[in-house]
Amino acid sequence: MQPILFTHSYFLRLDPKQWSIGKPYAPLGTLFAASLMREKGYAVSVFDSMFCHHPEEIVAALEKNISNIFVIYDDGFNYLTKMCLSNMRDAALKMIELAKEKGCTVIISSSDATDHFETYLNKGADFILMGEAEYTLLELCETLNNNENDYSRIQGLAFKQHGNIIKTQRRAVITDLDELPLPAWDLIDLVPYQESWVKHAGYFSINVATTRGCPFKCNWCAKPIYGNRYNSRSPENVISELKLLKEKYQFDHIWFCDDIFGLKPGWVNDFAILAERENLQFKFKIQSRADLLVQDNYVAALSRAGCDNVWMGAESGSQKILDAMDKGITVEQIAASVKLLKQYRIKASFFIQFGYIGETKNDISLTVKMINELLPYEIGISVSYPLPGTLFYEKVKMQLETKTNWTDSDEMALLFQNTYRPAFYKQLHRYVHKSYRKHLALDHLKRLFAQPNYADYHTAKKALSALYYFPAAFIEKIKLRQLENAAV
Repeated sequence: MQPILFTHSYFLRLDPKQWSIGKPYAPLGTLFAASLMREKGYAVSVFDSMFCHHPEEIVAALEKNISNIFVIYDDGFNYLTKMCLSNMRDAALKMIELAKEKGCTVIISSSDATDHFETYLNKGADFILMGEAEYTLLELCETLNNNENDYSRIQGLAFKQHGNIIKTQRRAVITDLDELPLPAWDLIDLVPYQESWVKHAGYFSINVATTRGCPFKCNWCAKPIYGNRYNSRSPENVISELKLLKEKYQFDHIWFCDDIFGLKPGWVNDFAILAERENLQFKFKIQSRADLLVQDNYVAALSRAGCDNVWMGAESGSQKILDAMDKGITVEQIAASVKLLKQYRIKASFFIQFGYIGETKNDISLTVKMINELLPYEIGISVSYPLPGTLFYEKVKMQLETKTNWTDSDEMALLFQNTYRPAFYKQLHRYVHKSYRKHLALDHLKRLFAQPNYADYHTAKKALSALYYFPAAFIEKIKLRQLENAAV
């Protein structure tokens, strides 16, 4: 069997915002694929590009491993790779070029390559794995090892033949995720991850995926890898991975990176029972939906299992915008879910999205009001980002010119025409953060006066931050108003 060298195209240093935050997560999708190929008898190695300076560093790994098959396999669980940032695309295309110079067969699996397989094939890639790719990769490697050349029978593949691009039938997603071996954590060095986390956050967090896919149909959300099917690992399978990670790497915290954690009825309760039985005590954060988080039994089980923070796609405080997005939730559910989470001492955090089609000044004001009244633990603000394969993309694609992707996650450029100019939305991002921090400070100030005997250092520090955020928010609001009436 030909040896396989895996890598991925996410370079943390090429994303200045994420590099400064310093909270990297390992390339989980890469580790799943490498683990399966190793289980099937292949000699595999992983070149982890996470902390590299530039894609040319792959050359030394190619020369050292002498691999005939080179696989760029990106993480389908991380929103940073789902966004298809152009810095990372450029890095992938450069690695393709370098690998081809070494005579490798080059195979690519990523959200971006699934959406733009022609681009990657025209830059020299031999095969693109479309969608969920573990078994496509396995079947392709077996075909290559047998010196066969009938690739058209392999589902989930794109390749060139006689100058023409061939795209085969889409492969069905894996329904029994327990059949996959646990990720090959031993193939990468987790020490740099741990050091970066401890330096920037004071603890060490590791990513774990319990599910694949999302059955909901928000019309701006692309699902090129796992689709709309929702499949789950068993609680027992997840617990076995957590025990291994705890024993080998002594993590402090887990990010369950599923699009939606514990959607399957009873799953979270079973998981909580097993975690208690195994005495697995740790904190974790998840992503979920407001309509799930109004269910007392669901939130109670999350609390028992150790959930510390829930990120929900609140997106907007305007019901009109939520409905336009086909979000399937209500503003009232967002408020109720925050209240219930706080009752169980779980932090509630919001993903917020500005700039959706038809959003007006009033819609923006409703969103700012929601944030400042509900005071989530954290907020992540973005502008609507058109990804291929979505209804939203189809609506705005005629407005997209040469630039269709951000270079890095901090660019925050609005790529299509909307109510306001792109500069307005960048300033809105700054203002909303300052306004939110101002209201947090005010909330802590009220607590300080209401219960001075119970004030601690954290409460006092947050309250004193009002001295900065009150004038800062005022200044940012003036700047926002100056942009508000500018021509689109």
